[in-house]
Amino acid sequence: MRYRPLATAMNTVRLALLSLIILAPPAKALSFPETVLEGSSLGMHYVVERIGQTNGVPWGMAFTPDQQLLITYREGNIRLLNPEDGSLQEVSGLPPIRQYGQGGLMDIARLDTTGNQPPDQRHNNAAPQTWYYFTYAKAHDGQAATTLARAKLSGTQLTQWQDLLVTQSFSDASRHFGSRIAFDNQGHVFFSIGDRAHRPNGQDLATHAGTILRLNLDGSTPEDNPFTDTPNALAEIWSFGHRNPQGLLFDPLTNRLWSNEHGPRGGDEINLITAGANYGWPVTSHGKEYWGPIAVGEATEKDGIVSPRKVYIPSIAPGSLLLYRGAAFPSWQGQLFSGALKLRHLNRVEITDNASIANEERLLEALEERIRALAVDDLGWLYLSADSGAIYRLRPRSR
Repeated sequence: MRYRPLATAMNTVRLALLSLIILAPPAKALSFPETVLEGSSLGMHYVVERIGQTNGVPWGMAFTPDQQLLITYREGNIRLLNPEDGSLQEVSGLPPIRQYGQGGLMDIARLDTTGNQPPDQRHNNAAPQTWYYFTYAKAHDGQAATTLARAKLSGTQLTQWQDLLVTQSFSDASRHFGSRIAFDNQGHVFFSIGDRAHRPNGQDLATHAGTILRLNLDGSTPEDNPFTDTPNALAEIWSFGHRNPQGLLFDPLTNRLWSNEHGPRGGDEINLITAGANYGWPVTSHGKEYWGPIAVGEATEKDGIVSPRKVYIPSIAPGSLLLYRGAAFPSWQGQLFSGALKLRHLNRVEITDNASIANEERLLEALEERIRALAVDDLGWLYLSADSGAIYRLRPRSR
């Protein structure tokens, strides 16, 4: 029996593989937008399109004035997405960001300062300034803390980066950083921080962990914050008793501040936030321990503690919160939306005139995606990010 030399045999294998590659059909290029789902809600028909696909976990989204979509990624980078063709550009100018566990680069929110400042802080004939506010995990001595910052955008370059508040929430824990950002119409910025995986922080006013904070737009502390004169309390705190709030919004039509947060095993909450209020964690909770069927806390309700407007049992794991005021879906006006990470849907709840929660609807379950960030464009179309890296757009179906 004759044996071919090893080199000859290897060449034969290479030629065979090469022929397979040549004859194989070309891989289908991704083309955006791509229709992936159709549905209806309250008699309105919609189409869901995938408009982009990226690597990493898209954590926050904000539109630029020309309706490009800025997307933050937990891994510590930002991309600029063209919603019409799915093209992406990397944005530079970020500081070092500590990415581990649930920490990293988190929320982004756009603020046009001239329009959002109270009248006594505006300058006559001043040109509008667009700032982007961020929350991220800042490292120090092996620990990290949720930090609020802001910057301007020039092309694809962040400029004038400013850390506005490095919070007193440093920990080596990899969980419960929060964090979402909201602006009121009186020149203030709010942002949320989780308890940093240490439950007593929720009732400790000497730490920022487990709180929602309120600052002036430049990062200074408002004189009328509720704990400015409270001994041993941090003056930036607006409310406390929070476990891990990852949804936050201010409605300028009603002057209401809303938040949602992750409970433990069960007990996710939607809360109406007021100055100085205690939202209970870990004294009150509707959830159970992860290690057994034991209730967390002392009770579900208690005097001196504000009860949630809605509780989710089992948990849906809310990753965002948005109040819809767009024109594209009239029947959704004034309703709350949140992405559900665990139960994988878009959650919609109705708000009554007295700020109670009425009906609930679970949309887009067929996507089977961990929906996180939400945004609305100038047309009132709804945008969603998924932990798979996909970016979706929900628009009215053409007749």
